[in-house]
Amino acid sequence: MKYLPVLIVLFFAPAAAGQSVKIPDQYPSPMQETVRKHERISFDMQQGIAYTLEGILPRPVSVYIPARLKKTTQADLLIHFHGMDYVAAYAAETCKTKLIAVSVNLGSGSGAYSRPFQNDTAFKKLLTAVWTAVDVHLGKKIRRNRVILSGFSAGYGAIRSILSDPGGAELVDAVLLLDGLHTSYIPDRKVLAEGGRIDTTGLEPFLAFARQAIRPATGKQMLFTHSEIFPGTFVSTTEAAGYLLQQLKLKALPVLKQGPVGMQQISEASQGHFTILGFAGNSAPDHIDHFHGLPFFLSRLL
Repeated sequence: MKYLPVLIVLFFAPAAAGQSVKIPDQYPSPMQETVRKHERISFDMQQGIAYTLEGILPRPVSVYIPARLKKTTQADLLIHFHGMDYVAAYAAETCKTKLIAVSVNLGSGSGAYSRPFQNDTAFKKLLTAVWTAVDVHLGKKIRRNRVILSGFSAGYGAIRSILSDPGGAELVDAVLLLDGLHTSYIPDRKVLAEGGRIDTTGLEPFLAFARQAIRPATGKQMLFTHSEIFPGTFVSTTEAAGYLLQQLKLKALPVLKQGPVGMQQISEASQGHFTILGFAGNSAPDHIDHFHGLPFFLSRLL
């Protein structure tokens, strides 16, 4: 299953004799939205210590250490999947805690993110490589504190694979999902309104982690944001949120709040250290807003 950009206009011409028409991976929203601000982050990573690590994953990994951490003896680690590295770097720069940001970009579709981490040693190797390089760049060994995984859009695929491994899940302290959590319908592509069902298999690792986050004593934390985008051929983030809430016996309450980067919050559900926030919008800019809201959502999570 692939999660492609939301706003792509597709045109279909009649198939020639003997040719089949390719069914799209999703039915993109034709909506345009110009009322909300859709503010975007701009940040120069040269303000801190920025470098890349190669040979760990199929593509280079970007690391950012804020300059104020040069003398630190401890830090949390944010590993963000999918999206420009300077946004995660800005989140680390402005975070109220001592935070180092790692950005992982592996391509399009959740499969590009899930496959490399299906090997249960990949996540541990990534952590080891990142912390080792941090020590080298700071010139000393620092204490490793919390590990926070953040995924925007298709980036949830990596988090799903990591949480599917009990050993990997144990190493994760917090999960932040930014308008990214999907699964298939059963039968494939048959939406709920037409009698389809949610294939819950891909949601189970997140449900298990959410159950832990509900109990503060576990120390786990989870925040999930979703838009109103309806892909049409696979489960939307709104439907995925609904499934989690149903299984956890929680109810989303209607709210009307101003969110980050001009977003408009319309629902909220929370218990313990688990929270789901719903936002207005079903256009491409509305989707990207969730990514640029990373610093805000991270501060709320932590």
